[in-house]
Amino acid sequence: MRCPFCGNDETQVKDSRPTDDNSAIRRRRHCSACGSRFTTFERVQLRELMVVKKNGGRVPFDREKLSRSIDIAIRKRPVDPKRVDRMINGIVRRLESLGEPEVPSNVIGKTVMDALAGLDQVAYVRFASVYRNFREAKDFEEFVGQLGGERD
Repeated sequence: MRCPFCGNDETQVKDSRPTDDNSAIRRRRHCSACGSRFTTFERVQLRELMVVKKNGGRVPFDREKLSRSIDIAIRKRPVDPKRVDRMINGIVRRLESLGEPEVPSNVIGKTVMDALAGLDQVAYVRFASVYRNFREAKDFEEFVGQLGGERD
């Protein structure tokens, strides 16, 4: 593993342990060249996924991009980070288990919305506002009105 600080190719693993939900291995590493310490995570990847965009373009699935978009939706919300990690792992597993190497972006968006709906309603509305491209306050009103109707 290359050192992110000095670029040295020779680093040593000092400690390995599973993450709390056993979905990854956390490795503490040490660079013999500059003395820096850093952490890496090793996850199981069932298959290489490609995202099919609305315009027909194809890009590799990026777990970090998924995580960033969810982090934006839950920003300043009282949500346990461990629950968010489990949710992201669940979303990735669901997408990988679809059995298809290419996943339409709308399927990913729908999967994220379903997961956020069970996690935090405000985060759900925030994500929906971007995913569904709300343009006016009226769009928010209609969407939140539908949420109220779902609970009745």
